[in-house]
Amino acid sequence: MKSIKSVLYLAIVFIFLSCSKEDGKIDFTFLQLNDVYEIAPIQGGEFGGMARVETVHQQLLQENKNTMLVMAGDFLNPSLLGTVTYNGERIRGKQMVETMNAMNFDLVAFGNHEFDLSANDLQKRLDESNFNWITSNVLENKDGKTVPFSNKNNKVSETFIKEFTDADGTKIKVGFISVCVPSNPRSFVTYKDALEEAKRSYNDLKDKADVVFGLTHVKVSHDKEILKMLPNIPLIMGGHEHTNMMVPVGDSFVAKADANAKSAYIHRISFDTKTKKVVIKSELKEINADIVEDEKVGAVVQKWQTILTKKIKEVIENPNEIILNAKTPLDARDKPIRSTQTNMGELITKSMSFAFDDTVDCALVNGGSIRIDDELEGNITAVDIFRVLPYGGAVLKVQLKGSLLQKVLDYGENAAGTGAYLQRYNAEKTNNNWLVKSKPINPNKTYTVAFSDYLLKGFDIPFLSNKNKEVLSISTPKASDISYDIRNAVILYLKSL
Repeated sequence: MKSIKSVLYLAIVFIFLSCSKEDGKIDFTFLQLNDVYEIAPIQGGEFGGMARVETVHQQLLQENKNTMLVMAGDFLNPSLLGTVTYNGERIRGKQMVETMNAMNFDLVAFGNHEFDLSANDLQKRLDESNFNWITSNVLENKDGKTVPFSNKNNKVSETFIKEFTDADGTKIKVGFISVCVPSNPRSFVTYKDALEEAKRSYNDLKDKADVVFGLTHVKVSHDKEILKMLPNIPLIMGGHEHTNMMVPVGDSFVAKADANAKSAYIHRISFDTKTKKVVIKSELKEINADIVEDEKVGAVVQKWQTILTKKIKEVIENPNEIILNAKTPLDARDKPIRSTQTNMGELITKSMSFAFDDTVDCALVNGGSIRIDDELEGNITAVDIFRVLPYGGAVLKVQLKGSLLQKVLDYGENAAGTGAYLQRYNAEKTNNNWLVKSKPINPNKTYTVAFSDYLLKGFDIPFLSNKNKEVLSISTPKASDISYDIRNAVILYLKSL
């Protein structure tokens, strides 16, 4: 009897060991975000919100412990909260790092908007972060030398490797490369060629990892070039375009989610260590009000939202009031707002005219004042307008000569691609001639123009200031005037529609 029991025991052990033997196959998951500037839900609470993303993150970890949360660049700026002063200094992305630390982000790429910050502020955010940063083509100019970015946690690197092990003991090394678009030149930043650095870093990494993925922040055309050049990369998780896409390139893909966490990509990946075959199943997950907020991350978000609400209430009483349902997206993305007339630019300048009961001849604002780098659609709240125009400032009624107005309009047109490009109302160019209220500008006539106060400081347009003799008068608004804050003017204009 004892002999029979021993045989049965050995058989059970053999079966158990056979079932648990390493099979060479392993599953892992990436949860991808990109271009996230707001930690709280947007569009009247309908979409986005990092606490909702964290709920999805926790669900994926329950499904598979081998899950990574990644950000494909652009998260420290621009944001409304970033412009707020707290404890004696502007927040400048501190709220995002604190939120991402609470979410236990695994890996982030540099985006071009990270370099909106000063070198000092960026270094503070790097030092505060508990997650890993990656870039192969962006270097810091420091003390007369070009060196890699670093932080006190030593979590900034050219490439990155994550090791996964599953229940049966199968192990894998997953590598990542990253490059950033060189669209934000700064004195403290050196950009190397993105394609060359992608190839170099991949070649450095390929023999150290079982499979290599991309986590990039470049134009999709460049992502496609990288995959054509490096076809063994099965997936690039990218940012920069702000609109979700899944673009096939040979047997590989480029995936980008919507900006501001309106959606996230979930990539469930199976890898065979023996055949090196990769199978990827990608799901675009809408982040909406149906997802319950994670309590831990929600508490961090609420802390910062309380600070923001207090600041906004200094200007408007009900920040979360829905003031417009935008059926057509309002385009405030950086590239168009700084190079062509957009519907968002027209809306802002119409509001500036509205602030003076439409008694002005035209209205002008510099594209650089519009900082959201996103499209707004659906329910728009007062907070959203603050996101669009975070720095606020007065709307000024200025009288100036037609000759100067023409020079200003020419300068704005020639500044296309920069923050000095002018968004306009009642001023347009036809057959190479500037028209105001559909009539050619008379150089000897005095025009009344609504300007953002920033423009009259001479920063973007050097000759436009109160020192110019062709500026005949500038009316500065009182605190009780609609024009006292450009955001208030936009909000009240939208509520009047």
